[in-house]
Amino acid sequence: MTGMTRPLLNRRLAEFGTTIFAEMSALAARTGAINLGQGFPDTDGPEEIREAAVRALRDGRGNQYPPGPGVPELRTAVAEHQLRRYGLAYDPDTEVLVTAGATEAIAASLLALVEPGDEVIALEPYYDSYAASVAMAGGTRVPVTLRPHEGRFVLDLDELRAAVTDRTRLILLNTPHNPTGTVLTRAELTAIAELAVARDLLVVTDEVYEHLVFDDAEHLPIASLPGMRERTVTIGSAGKTFSFTGWKVGWVASTRPLVTAVRTAKQYLTYVSAGPFQYAIAEALRLPDAYFDGFRADLQRKRDLLGDGLRAAGFEVYQPQGTYFITTDITPFGEKDAYAFCRALPERCGVVAIPNSVFYDDPDAGRSQVRFTFCKRDDVLVEAVGRLRRLVS
Repeated sequence: MTGMTRPLLNRRLAEFGTTIFAEMSALAARTGAINLGQGFPDTDGPEEIREAAVRALRDGRGNQYPPGPGVPELRTAVAEHQLRRYGLAYDPDTEVLVTAGATEAIAASLLALVEPGDEVIALEPYYDSYAASVAMAGGTRVPVTLRPHEGRFVLDLDELRAAVTDRTRLILLNTPHNPTGTVLTRAELTAIAELAVARDLLVVTDEVYEHLVFDDAEHLPIASLPGMRERTVTIGSAGKTFSFTGWKVGWVASTRPLVTAVRTAKQYLTYVSAGPFQYAIAEALRLPDAYFDGFRADLQRKRDLLGDGLRAAGFEVYQPQGTYFITTDITPFGEKDAYAFCRALPERCGVVAIPNSVFYDDPDAGRSQVRFTFCKRDDVLVEAVGRLRRLVS
């Protein structure tokens, strides 16, 4: 390649390298450390749903290309789920789109709805694919920072309002929020909705942790608020709710014009995926409420198990209201660089975690924050907590 002076990588992606999840998971594999970094369970979901996938495979359902928008059974199940849970009515034929997980749904939504020069407001710290998707669309990301306050991360609504300009195209929400575990309140979502209506903004909302809200927190889809259904793209996923993250089954629900726009971009990404698994997830979404209640209660118990252990090990812990994750602060150890801390942690304690600083446009805002996941077996969490106690000594 002599004589090539232009960089090979598209300049929009020049700031992005290997994801932090791949880096830290490789570090866990190399050192034999317990991986509390990447958010995937270490046990499978319900046996009846796994068997539903096997049945679909054997019956030849989905082994060839499924329909571009997704199999009708799943689209219908998604529509039923939104109506039953939230009173949101969607036409499964025109207002629901199946995607290769939520990550593709986010990318397709931003590629479809954002043009070069458009500004996209996102709540930071944010899942790393958000920034890359905005960049690929040619947009400009505008972070509004969730900041620690009284043991949780909170949104400054005045800061959000001030971030909106004439170039703002959409607000990218995530609630329950990864990595902080914050669940936006009804008052906060109402204020965001009023802002979106007043400034004629679109909203793309990532709600993959909708069934993982703890204590007295409430998950409220912003699409259910006045004036929001017609301007909101709601993204959901099966991976986090049913513990089959490798199946990569997600979806978009919105108005026909918005779903048509997103589908136009999505069809040139994966086109279709996860054929047999779509049939299985259709059955999963129809599981009785007892499954969802039990799943949530079990994860809340695991949250408390890990959270208590982290406090005992010396971390400052921000109690999450939802998701798989606990954000901590390492300043009680006299340390301020979370990335360096996480790089050294496998050798010090045999545990891998994620530095939150990689989820900020301003790394200093999260310089001392470290994220751990608790979606693991009890024995794994107990062993990890025991290892982390070495930090105290």
